[in-house]
Amino acid sequence: MNLKALFLLLIIIPILSGCWSKKELNDLALISALGIDKNDNGEYVGTFQIINPANVTGGMQGGGGGQGPSVSVFTSTGKNLVEMSRRASTKISRKLYYAHTNLLIISEELAKEEGINKMFDALVRDPEFRTTATVVIAHDTNASDIVKTLTAVDKIPANKVIKTLKFTERRWGEHLNVNIQEVVKNLLSSGKEPVISGFRLVGNKEQGKKMENIQQTALDAFLQAEGLAIFKEGKLVNWHQGKPARGILWALDKIKATDVNVSWEKDKDAIAYQVIRQKTKISADMKNNRPHISIHVRAEGDIGEVTVPVTLNDPNVLFKIEELLEKEIKKEIKEAVQLAKEDKTDIFGFGDAVYRSNPVEWKKLKNDWNDVHFPEVKVDVKVDAFIRRTGMIKKPHLSEMDK
Repeated sequence: MNLKALFLLLIIIPILSGCWSKKELNDLALISALGIDKNDNGEYVGTFQIINPANVTGGMQGGGGGQGPSVSVFTSTGKNLVEMSRRASTKISRKLYYAHTNLLIISEELAKEEGINKMFDALVRDPEFRTTATVVIAHDTNASDIVKTLTAVDKIPANKVIKTLKFTERRWGEHLNVNIQEVVKNLLSSGKEPVISGFRLVGNKEQGKKMENIQQTALDAFLQAEGLAIFKEGKLVNWHQGKPARGILWALDKIKATDVNVSWEKDKDAIAYQVIRQKTKISADMKNNRPHISIHVRAEGDIGEVTVPVTLNDPNVLFKIEELLEKEIKKEIKEAVQLAKEDKTDIFGFGDAVYRSNPVEWKKLKNDWNDVHFPEVKVDVKVDAFIRRTGMIKKPHLSEMDK
């Protein structure tokens, strides 16, 4: 070995990290989901969904592999989240490992009474906890019940919740997949409040904890996405579902795909319009020293179903359908804005739009924006809807058969 090689080796050796921070898999409890409630003593109750690696075989799909459940659940209490987590060591033989925690579930009662500001401090401060973890609110149930329920198609229940949210966000448009980082960003913003999807347990919660529940075709208990939780200053103030929830997502530019039904003459919901792409822009300006908000939505989609005799190769007919679609989408957005005004919480980011357009004026408005200015702000909504394809049937052959 020449002197150059020896010198290079002596330089490299001290900076080699080796395995100084290694973690043996057998010493770790991989947490897939964390549920947070509060008990009657005012203590936090943490419910930890821990993966049983031996029972997660044959991939992540399917509900029956292994000799037992794919997860085990433990609970622990504490005056704060750190104490709650460390107390769990009395029940679990391994170190709680949060690097694989993809789901955080907060109870509705806790979100209403105390709010979520304090608990997020510990979650963001911990370098091991993933800020990309999905956040949901347990609707009409405890967070612990969501964590304890076994799921049939996806072995790990946390994956079922996350994948359901992602899929329904892409296909239906009334729910939102939000992570910790996004929630914290909105909590810190003076011009936008958080919106978080809800999840509920449907059926018998005791049966939902048993393997027998997922070994039958019709489940006695299952988890379902339901509603959008609306926050103000870190506290849950209301729930919105159905068209108002979709109106929120229209305004937030979060609609990826959905189905809009419009009536034709006397036939209700006669035409189904499948949205394939959408873009929403929110702008603000000052008129007579008062903020003025403009929402512009551009939607494109296809005709998915027609139950009345209309000729879809007639441009005048298509133009009329587009007008009906624009009216329906505009109605949903206006209803959502009105409900938010009644709650006095700016979930749309109108305040951020005012700040971007006029930072000087925003300084005068931001301190009492939610309570004073937001409920009185004038909002104009413009919608442009376009039909791109009408499907394989141009003339109403099938609908005319009834006549």
